[in-house]
Amino acid sequence: MQKSTYKKTPQLQFWIIIAAATSVILVFTITPWNIVPTLVTEEVTVIAVTDYGCVGESRMGQSVIVSDCKVGVGEVVSATFYVPAMTQNGHYDRIQDKLEMVNP
Repeated sequence: MQKSTYKKTPQLQFWIIIAAATSVILVFTITPWNIVPTLVTEEVTVIAVTDYGCVGESRMGQSVIVSDCKVGVGEVVSATFYVPAMTQNGHYDRIQDKLEMVNP
């Protein structure tokens, strides 16, 4: 009588390949580096002086509070603040350009 041998399918290797492919797809789809805040230092124009410091507006349109500020309204002061990376690298602009191409 002939013996039949059954080979088990390599399930572990299959799941490793699926997990690797899924992680690569998620990294290129979600792009976490566009969400992570980055530290920016730039000159901001003071638009208000309060008891807590100065409120300034950056070139990117961000409102920034400078705590130790001894200048008046309209003057320029250096400020360090966090912004999402996508506002700095133009990600929003590229999305808007794609939307304009889709919408008639």
